Amino acid sequence: MLELGRRLLSFFLLLLLPWIDRELHFFAHLKEFYIIFLTVMSNSIEDDSFSKPVGRRSIFYYGVGHMLNDITSACWFTYLLLFLTDIGLSSRDAATVMLSGQIADGLATIFVGELIDRFGHFKIWHGAGSLLVAFSFSSVFGGCIPCKTLASFSSMVETVSYSTFAAIFNVGWAATQVSHMSMVNCITFNSTSRVVLASCRNAFTMVANLSLYGVALIVFGISTAKTRADIENQYRWIAYLSIFIGCCFVGIFLFGTKEPRSKAGICANIHARISWTYWFLKILYYQVALVYVLTRLVLNVSQAYLAFYVINDLGMAQSAKALAPAIIYICSFIVSVLLQEVAWNGQRLKAYHTAGGILWMFCGVGILLLPGSMSVFMYAISVFIGIANALMMVTAVSMQSILIGEDLNGCAFVCGSLSFLDKISCGLALFVLQSYQSSSPRVAGNYSTDVYFSVTRYGLGLVPAFCSLVGVAVTSTMELHTPFSKPLMEPLLE
Repeated sequence: MLELGRRLLSFFLLLLLPWIDRELHFFAHLKEFYIIFLTVMSNSIEDDSFSKPVGRRSIFYYGVGHMLNDITSACWFTYLLLFLTDIGLSSRDAATVMLSGQIADGLATIFVGELIDRFGHFKIWHGAGSLLVAFSFSSVFGGCIPCKTLASFSSMVETVSYSTFAAIFNVGWAATQVSHMSMVNCITFNSTSRVVLASCRNAFTMVANLSLYGVALIVFGISTAKTRADIENQYRWIAYLSIFIGCCFVGIFLFGTKEPRSKAGICANIHARISWTYWFLKILYYQVALVYVLTRLVLNVSQAYLAFYVINDLGMAQSAKALAPAIIYICSFIVSVLLQEVAWNGQRLKAYHTAGGILWMFCGVGILLLPGSMSVFMYAISVFIGIANALMMVTAVSMQSILIGEDLNGCAFVCGSLSFLDKISCGLALFVLQSYQSSSPRVAGNYSTDVYFSVTRYGLGLVPAFCSLVGVAVTSTMELHTPFSKPLMEPLLE
């Protein structure tokens, strides 16, 4: 009742401001007093509501909001290069399609981040981006539509067609990602709850990836691809089922999550938007950006080359290109859920991220040296990769929240700019690696005895391990002072 009374009083006083401005000019000082009073009232409301730990139901509703993005992203990084090369595109053309999508994604994140900081409305951006993703993703894996229209299946027409749809898909993906990531900082000021929200989101990222690999395992198991049409049909079904699963969870998010800006009340309208230069003058911004980009490189590059590695380098069965990633994401999901129970502080964020980076270095060495005769050990390595991925991703995203703090009017720019760097760097890294990739990476050799040092092996083992090493070094230089003093309102595990 007290909070309701304060809100009504604040609303009534806000309605009086235009009348005071027009009719009572000599009360200019009184108007200033009213504005200060309203700000104090709003801040009091914010402190009461935003400082409280977030409940389990709200955490769940937020956590499922990125499912469509995650399941399509898993398909994008795991199977796009494999799909394009299987239907006849050269490795360089396939890399061009990947790069065009990453560039479109990176540029869109900056543009969308700026608009969200100016106008807000997180859920509108999220919903519009999800619609664009749903309508465009099937065309990325659904065959070359312009080729059929023009009756030409030349490599140039195919590359341009797939690149166009890839760019459209990634624009929608960026709008959904930036709006969802920046919402964390506007939902609560409680630092531990922010980490829990990021951890819950990461847990459902694992659910999304597991859903994809479950679908892929079924599709690859019940259908045999002998022709190009068969390959396109396989991936078309994977795309359709992924979109359906993702859209179900997007609906839960949109109906269950409240628009964060409305909770901030009058205060959100009074505070000025933060300039870009404010962030560029912070050393922590560059440190967090570098750690986040390196973490995304670890996840995305390893995900892109895992399917190639288990089939071409280790000679494993076709089911391994779905089973090995599934093991990774099962382990990541379990670790992400367990991380929600930790009482977080800055030192623990650094320690857990460092532990994940060191674990990935050992995994990278194992991948580089693993011979085909011991390919079964790839499943054991996958367990540790899953643990390392969860430790690194949860803490890297949580470092963004520490950087933003209570500067909510610049949160979308921070998320957008870091995502821009992530997309461009991942696109360039995959383009360079794929440019050196042979369409037949292993023409001769005995899988059971050889350790074939291909671009795939280096891409999966050496690149993530090196990025982890640099990330650990940068993390050790950070100064994260934000306290994480308040626990969760309810335990997430019983």
